Amino acid sequence: MNTDKIRNFCIIAHIDHGKSTLADRMMEITGTVEKREMKAQLLDSMELEREKGITIKLTPVQMNYKGYELNLIDTPGHVDFSYEVSRSLQAVESAILVVDATQGIQAQTLANVYLAIEQDLYIIPVINKIDLPAADVEKVASQIINLLGCKREDIIGVSAKTGLNVEKVLDAIIDKAPKPKMIKSSHLKALIFDSYFDDYRGVVLYVRIMSGKLEKNAQIKMMAANTNGLALEVGKLKPDMKPAESLNEGEIGYIVTNLKTTREAKVGDTVTLVKSPAESPLPGYKNVLPFVYAGFFPVSNEDYKDLKEAIEKLSLSDSALQFEPENSPVLGFGLRIGFLGLLHMDIIKERLEREFKLDLVVTNPSTNYEVTLTTGENIEIKSAADLPDQSEVLEIREPWVKGEIIVPKSMIGNVLNLIVEKRGHQTNLSYIEDRAVIDFEAPMANLLTDFYDQLKSSTSGYASFNYELSDYRPEDLVRVDFLVAGQKIDALAIMCHRSEAERIGREITKKLKEVIPRQSFEVALQAAIGARIIARETIGAYRKDVLVKIHTGDRDRKAKLLEKQKRGKARMKRFGKVDIPSEAFTVMLKRD
Repeated sequence: MNTDKIRNFCIIAHIDHGKSTLADRMMEITGTVEKREMKAQLLDSMELEREKGITIKLTPVQMNYKGYELNLIDTPGHVDFSYEVSRSLQAVESAILVVDATQGIQAQTLANVYLAIEQDLYIIPVINKIDLPAADVEKVASQIINLLGCKREDIIGVSAKTGLNVEKVLDAIIDKAPKPKMIKSSHLKALIFDSYFDDYRGVVLYVRIMSGKLEKNAQIKMMAANTNGLALEVGKLKPDMKPAESLNEGEIGYIVTNLKTTREAKVGDTVTLVKSPAESPLPGYKNVLPFVYAGFFPVSNEDYKDLKEAIEKLSLSDSALQFEPENSPVLGFGLRIGFLGLLHMDIIKERLEREFKLDLVVTNPSTNYEVTLTTGENIEIKSAADLPDQSEVLEIREPWVKGEIIVPKSMIGNVLNLIVEKRGHQTNLSYIEDRAVIDFEAPMANLLTDFYDQLKSSTSGYASFNYELSDYRPEDLVRVDFLVAGQKIDALAIMCHRSEAERIGREITKKLKEVIPRQSFEVALQAAIGARIIARETIGAYRKDVLVKIHTGDRDRKAKLLEKQKRGKARMKRFGKVDIPSEAFTVMLKRD
């Protein structure tokens, strides 16, 4: 097809502003999907996506409208998947920016707009949900004008639910969006902007052909991963797979390969031909590294094999998932898994529980730390339990993030207090109409547990939050251990700043006191830095009334029995074991 008649675009927005619903209406209007097959959020195929109302995996679809071929990529809106968003933006020339008429511009709207401007995309602003009673179209329009510097007449007001004005958006793509950019090269260069694993067909790649032509059964090479494969089938997505003989430059389509795992063909990699390879790959590829780690343990140790197989299956289609075996004296065998962020972790946990019917105990999520030893050696640790003895450690560096919070002007004070509480500091404060944009820096570890919940509650749900990893900084960090009845529990150990250690130690020992059941002997719960105890709580023993069988008031007999009971409790305390329930490991996740 003539490239003048092709338009490649994506939809960017904050979570729940109506990206997927707008994509549904476009497919309905262009006749891509028949009315009887239509259902809400058609491109969100995962059960979890439909239930949570968020897009997790991006999905491409090809539509034909007024003689033009329109290729749409529905991208995820959440910050954890921002690398996927940046790759899909590189595969297109224009973006539809969707803003909710009731909520206005949010943090991830800004983040994705900056990504789109970086990729030099033509942006078509759209205000969605204009039919709602709470919609304030003019106010939101002036926010968009402030952000993009566009004219009022460029902004299209739509209702994706009813289909009002959606044709105007399609016409704007045809009339205003640029045709596909070409790279001057005679060799095949195709950008992988997504890949997934199909149980029956192997790895399927979603690609944008930047130059050259890819034919069916060609031998292909992934340049960054340095792996070879075979293009068993190529074709377009309408939205189901429609095989074709070849994919030409400017087009978006899929390749079914003979690869066994997505690690061999990662997002952002360049596909070329084995017989005539390109000299250099497309720019922008990076290896996505996890920076949130958590231990996943099955409730019953018999399920460890099932957990390992389930994670291996999920990692076939999620190249960002990294895992290694972990053993805990309390929880038995499990896996330490690395994630892109907390939402990513939540999704994997839900999928393991639903799709594989597993009962799991998840330990406190932590981030990775860089440690310099006194010998000069640099190591990376993924959990507090891996930290060497304090006498061998010269310096510990923790990851910091750059964050951005958008909040109504009246609530700035609450947010600034919260940032300071988390050891962060504000770097900039600007305004978009009646909203404030607060830029700040803070340690990643302090945002992991419940920062988002606290932000929502302190701003009555009005704040939106976005972050990216900044760098690693040396701080006065310590490992806090928790002892139950004198026994150190490695799975409970955490890393924190020395100034926060005592407060966190007190909070967690109090929580453990609530969840660990009482025993027949007294149990001490302690928090310690090295050999120094910084907090203690005591779980009182059950007391059996041994005097109930004595009917006389003989003091000597009573004293004798009480002494015998005391000796028995002391012996029990020496040899007794405390059974720690799985809830003890989840108290760390929510410290409030």
